[in-house]
Amino acid sequence: MADGKSPEEGVNETMEDVVGAEDVAGAEDVAKAEDVAKVEDVADAEDVAKAEDVAGAEDVADAEDVAEAEVEGREVPREGEAEEDPAPEAETEDEPPTVESLSAALSEAETRVAASKDQALRAKADVENMRRRAAREVENAHKYALEKLTRELLPVLDSLEKAVESTALAKDADAIGEGVELSLKMFLSVLTKVGIEQLDPLGEPFNPQFHEAIAMVENPDGEPNSVMEVIQRGYSLNGRLVRAAKVVVVKGTNGEKPAS
Repeated sequence: MADGKSPEEGVNETMEDVVGAEDVAGAEDVAKAEDVAKVEDVADAEDVAKAEDVAGAEDVADAEDVAEAEVEGREVPREGEAEEDPAPEAETEDEPPTVESLSAALSEAETRVAASKDQALRAKADVENMRRRAAREVENAHKYALEKLTRELLPVLDSLEKAVESTALAKDADAIGEGVELSLKMFLSVLTKVGIEQLDPLGEPFNPQFHEAIAMVENPDGEPNSVMEVIQRGYSLNGRLVRAAKVVVVKGTNGEKPAS
């Protein structure tokens, strides 16, 4: 051979190269297998960790359920034991009523009816008494409505009686006039106390709601449509007209008539 080696030596070298290549390939396969084993070990470790976490979470949930059950006072089934359903209550058939029970129920019902009738009669009697009392009070109010006014007018009556008696004894007409005037003032005061007011509109503008025009007279010194003379005074009770004042009205410059 050119390099001075025998054919056997060449074959041996070739075989050694093949064996070396196979060793290298085997080493690479072993390394790859080891890497794969490591990856699988890591995956298995992660799965184990996840499984442990899940188991831990379930244990925590079970512990919370047990704590709640202890607080509420109910039993918690153990692991592997099915929760027992509450036993259905035994159905009881209604027993037919007896004569004694029916008699007792009837007596109780009769007692209630009697009490209700008594209450109804009492309520009716109370209402009737109230109605009679109200009617009596209304009747008395109508009958004695003028009692206060009568008491107020008695002093006026006494004063007028004294005035009449003085006419037979006194010769002075002025004294009689003063007595009558005093009685009139007293009478007007009594009327004012009970809400009766006198309407004396002399010199006021004509008001058809409270005045009644008897005549119209021209008067250059008077205000047109004003009351020049009061023929009869009027009266009102608590603002309501009882009698209009009869008056004479000053005629307007253009012959206008007062509104009626």
